Amino acid sequence: MKNMRKTGFLLTAIILVLSVMLAACGKNNDKNASSNPPSSVEPSVSPSSEPSSEPSESASTDMSALDEALAGKYKGTKVTMFGPFTDADQVKFEVAIKDFEDKTGIDIQYEGSKEFEATVSIRVDGGNAPDIADFPQPGLLNTFVKSGKVIDVSTFMDMDRLKGNYNKSWLDMATMKGPSGDIMAGIWARSSVKSLVWYPKKAFEEAGYTVPKTWDELMALTEQIAKDGDPAWAIGIESGAATGWPATDWVEDIMLRTTSPENYDKWVNGELPFTDDIVKNAVKKMSEIWMNKDYVYGGTKSIVTTSFGDSSTVLFDNPPKAWLHRQASFITSFFPQNLKSGEDYDWFYFPSIDPQYGNPVLVAGDIYAMFNDRPEVRAVMEFFTTGESLKTWIQSGGVIAPMNDAKPEWYTSDVERRMAELAKNATTLRFDGSDLMPGSVGAGTFWKGMTDYVSGTVDLDGAMKEIQAGWKQ
Repeated sequence: MKNMRKTGFLLTAIILVLSVMLAACGKNNDKNASSNPPSSVEPSVSPSSEPSSEPSESASTDMSALDEALAGKYKGTKVTMFGPFTDADQVKFEVAIKDFEDKTGIDIQYEGSKEFEATVSIRVDGGNAPDIADFPQPGLLNTFVKSGKVIDVSTFMDMDRLKGNYNKSWLDMATMKGPSGDIMAGIWARSSVKSLVWYPKKAFEEAGYTVPKTWDELMALTEQIAKDGDPAWAIGIESGAATGWPATDWVEDIMLRTTSPENYDKWVNGELPFTDDIVKNAVKKMSEIWMNKDYVYGGTKSIVTTSFGDSSTVLFDNPPKAWLHRQASFITSFFPQNLKSGEDYDWFYFPSIDPQYGNPVLVAGDIYAMFNDRPEVRAVMEFFTTGESLKTWIQSGGVIAPMNDAKPEWYTSDVERRMAELAKNATTLRFDGSDLMPGSVGAGTFWKGMTDYVSGTVDLDGAMKEIQAGWKQ
């Protein structure tokens, strides 16, 4: 009996000791898991990590998730990401994130799909959302924001740093209305610039033409080229089921030059109807070029049947059959491969129309949204706000960084370097309007209505009514 009691006392003592030890360990774990780690934590604790760009901050009590990741704290964790990058773009994206993965030990598991828009909706609505999703169309992201399924990144991001690293317009465009008010729905990554007019530089200069700085100068150049016997503009809007989208880009660019950014936002949100004189005025401005058969290669009616990708090639015939082509930065992939940027071709800024609206720039791009809130996911999102996250992609060509800390020397040509500067210094940046509108309008009646108008099937008033009807679908 004594032995049994002695054994019982020993067991009780052991249990008490273990309890004290577990409690102490628990306190240590809580401390380590907090957002304020002790100042003794040094970035060198992980052999695979590197100190953050500001070591003094790493040693402070305000260590960000990115700093902690670079200190090796999240080594061995996984972050899932879903987006539209496939094929060559997926390879470029994975190369761009490899250095971060090597330094932090975080495995970013990216999955790309050509059916992204449909698939991401199924996953999110089905409770199987990726940690991060890449939305090339912010309008789709907005539907998830409204339902309260997106993490507000401003709750953990250093907003002062973001304001210093992005043009304010980028941050404005990332702000969306959730169930409880406005949130920052994501961060901007890869982008493209749309307010560009391409021209055959060598032939253009040999012909004695000069780059226009204003809309009046642009129209004067257009008329001069016509008098010289050529149509100035190469325009095509045929794109299969998406026929008409290049026309929407023109309208969007001109809207930014003939009315306020606030009106542009109202228009995109459905508060300013297409039937309003403000919108019709933008289409009329576009029509000064599009509806003049002497200004367009092949005449106005050819616009609808000419592929958008093929339309620019006549600029590079010898001699050119047309001289100007307004299109986004990606169009160079459709140019003949033997051309040299800055020599055989170049671009100029699509000129302002009304000086009171400054020098706006129309852009497109990818906004990364966060669906699951874990420290390692926060770290990855913070990494994506740095120019470093796009460095190798920029160096491979075809990508413009929206971040101010992307270095000019990363760009492989002055043509792309100037695009980045254009976006950085724009008085106003606005996203492609049709991509922000509901699909029934932006990828529906807007495309079709503009096609019908250009083909002559309907007049301007009829086209605007047709487009506006999409808001009711």
